[in-house]
Amino acid sequence: MGHSHHDDDIQTIIENAQKTCVEEGVKLTPKRENILIAIIKAGEAVSAYELAEVYRELYKQPIPAMSVYRILDFLVELSLVHKLTSANKYIACSHISCSHNHEIPQFLICEECQSVTEIGVKNNVIEELRGSVEKTGFKLTTQQLELKGICANCQ
Repeated sequence: MGHSHHDDDIQTIIENAQKTCVEEGVKLTPKRENILIAIIKAGEAVSAYELAEVYRELYKQPIPAMSVYRILDFLVELSLVHKLTSANKYIACSHISCSHNHEIPQFLICEECQSVTEIGVKNNVIEELRGSVEKTGFKLTTQQLELKGICANCQ
């Protein structure tokens, strides 16, 4: 389990999320807000189906997986949530409660316990990596790295 957020944390996060939405000219509907809260409360990377479960427990109402996917896409667009492509899971951005522009998020995924740690990597490192990759004619579709390994707890 990741670190869990306190309710006042969540309040700050929602306020920041609403600000982001206003800046982007989009709406943080109650359902979108609830999904965001559910993913923060999950405290770890979850699949859309797991998230639907969390949502049902929190709000005592079912939500179709399709809606969850749509809302997740929306939250990913705004960088409030990150998608871990390799695991097909989603995780709340760990800088979600601070408004500064951050480094491109990279993820360390533990092969034992599946925990995910978000780390910032300097943009020039990513640029350099992208340069080396694209020299081979390979086109990167994302700047996001997902590195597999064993976390400190599992070692």
